[in-house]
Amino acid sequence: MLTGTKILDLSRVLAGPLCTMLLGDLGADVIKVERPGAGDETRSWGPPFDDHGRSAYYLSINRNKLGLAADLDAPADRQLVDRLIGEADVVVDNFRPGVLERRGISPDRWCERRPELVWCTITGFGLGVDRPGYDFVAQAECGWMAITGEPNGDPMKVGVALADVVAGKDAAIAILAALVRRFRTGRGGRVAISLADSALAALVNVAQNTLLTGRDASRWGNAHPNLVPYQLFQASDRPIVVAVGSDAQWVACARAIGLDTLATDPTLATNAGRLTARDRVVASFAARLATAPAREWGSALDAAGVPNGVVRGVLEALRESGASPETGVPSAVGGTVRYPPPALGEHGEVIRAHGWGAFARTNRRDAPAPDARAPGAR
Repeated sequence: MLTGTKILDLSRVLAGPLCTMLLGDLGADVIKVERPGAGDETRSWGPPFDDHGRSAYYLSINRNKLGLAADLDAPADRQLVDRLIGEADVVVDNFRPGVLERRGISPDRWCERRPELVWCTITGFGLGVDRPGYDFVAQAECGWMAITGEPNGDPMKVGVALADVVAGKDAAIAILAALVRRFRTGRGGRVAISLADSALAALVNVAQNTLLTGRDASRWGNAHPNLVPYQLFQASDRPIVVAVGSDAQWVACARAIGLDTLATDPTLATNAGRLTARDRVVASFAARLATAPAREWGSALDAAGVPNGVVRGVLEALRESGASPETGVPSAVGGTVRYPPPALGEHGEVIRAHGWGAFARTNRRDAPAPDARAPGAR
């Protein structure tokens, strides 16, 4: 889909490398530029490390790239990076304000010089804001931690660095939109994505609840502020989640687990009524679901068309996904795994000799990426 599109990756850590990996999954040629010696910080974010000393963190977001180690303070390396920028379709960076400019690399000037170029900068808190932006800080400052965790517990971060992940995906979307604009008008342009903006936008319905009511959001643990029953329950052997999203599903759900009196109670016929009676509904479900194994309840709820699922561990969830210890979880956007994550500077010699032509001279894997599980698949 993006075959032949040249992406120069000047980013590191998570959001930027995830963005460029997604574009690489879609067929783009991605060159990852790292500082000599240490490289991307995530190379040292372990253990675990594989047999080649690569951290699992680094491996998770750097497939489908060629690797170049270049010192932006060294004139020869600067000239090489300039040459790559001069032929790139897209540049992605996440440097703090002024860092590139002090080394003679100005995104704005490059976009003036090459109007067709798409340059995406990912920041913590916006262009011109000289604060280091890490996922944990964004989760704290953008409301996520305040709504995550048990009602009487401490604010809690999400278990995945999701602000980084959302920002990386937002960056990929913005880049694709800019490439469409370039196709139509010949002009690319500057794109700016921040962890803070992405995290705030990801509040979606929670944000709208607070805007509509004027009341701050609360922590609900595994319950839902707007839907009942929509939470975790303990079956006799393991946790199960039940997600009733409509009044028809409510009737089907209550009947499927043998709570016919609730199914026929007119005060519970609408979600608003169930919200009012949250404690009674939840207590009845908890008592009933504790009497049998999760598999039994899952079969009954599946037959009734009610969304549900057991709580799986990560290994259990990945078992049939086709995930690889080297190239990570299959891409949600499809594509092929053409190159494993590069060692630091692994393709430097061929890139220095041939620039973007290095892709034609580098061995490819060309293995189809395992199909992502279909939405709703169990």
